[in-house]
Amino acid sequence: MFMNAPTYELIILGGGPAGAAAGIYAARKQLSTVLITQEFGGQSVVSPDIQNWIGTPHISGVSLAKSFEEHLREYAGSFLTILKGKAAARIEADGTVIRVVLDSGETIEGKTLLYALGASRRKLPAKGANEFEHKGLTYCASCDGPLFAAKDVAVIGGGNAGFETAAQLAAYTTSVLLLEYGNAFRADPITVEKVLANPKVRAHTNAEVIEVFGSSVVEGIRWKKQTTGKEHIETVAGVFVEIGLIPNTQLVADIVKRDERGAIE
Repeated sequence: MFMNAPTYELIILGGGPAGAAAGIYAARKQLSTVLITQEFGGQSVVSPDIQNWIGTPHISGVSLAKSFEEHLREYAGSFLTILKGKAAARIEADGTVIRVVLDSGETIEGKTLLYALGASRRKLPAKGANEFEHKGLTYCASCDGPLFAAKDVAVIGGGNAGFETAAQLAAYTTSVLLLEYGNAFRADPITVEKVLANPKVRAHTNAEVIEVFGSSVVEGIRWKKQTTGKEHIETVAGVFVEIGLIPNTQLVADIVKRDERGAIE
């Protein structure tokens, strides 16, 4: 045991919905708990208007994150310590002790670790993608989809998430263009069949997105058919990217089993 290292019954890493909920319930059960997070909110913190948080018709990601923190701080004190603005740099498991070394150099020890650092969206590797993120390019259809009602949009990714996003968007947009980089759609066949039966949806495989362009907001995309090399320009107001998630599990790679995607088994 490190000298003077605080010891807790529970260490929580992450300040998104999972981490925040765990912190509240642990404190209510009077477990000695520390919650460590760089910021509150999780993936949704970047969304300007979240419309699917039950009980709140409209809320920004920033406001939702603030509500997480405020709720947690109601329980801060004897049983809950909140370390905001800090991150784990290293995690060690030594028998019955979990040791978390922070980026500040501090060491936290505990009996149990709840790893709630979630995952990061796989970014679209196309010109203009970073520039137009939150300006028409989004990684959350549930958060931002309704903002594009009666407009033409594109979905990048032909897995289940991509097709489900296309189905959702087809309900209120003018048209949906779905592009899959691979030579076949990866979604369940029944889902592919159902979504492509909608006349508002058209889709292509072997499609590489080259560029997202516009002035102050997205105005269109340029993509290439890889089998022919032919490039296409499409006028769209929104680009919804669903090309997978990257689990944030690097810190526990040597401690727990992970699957081929890096998710904890």
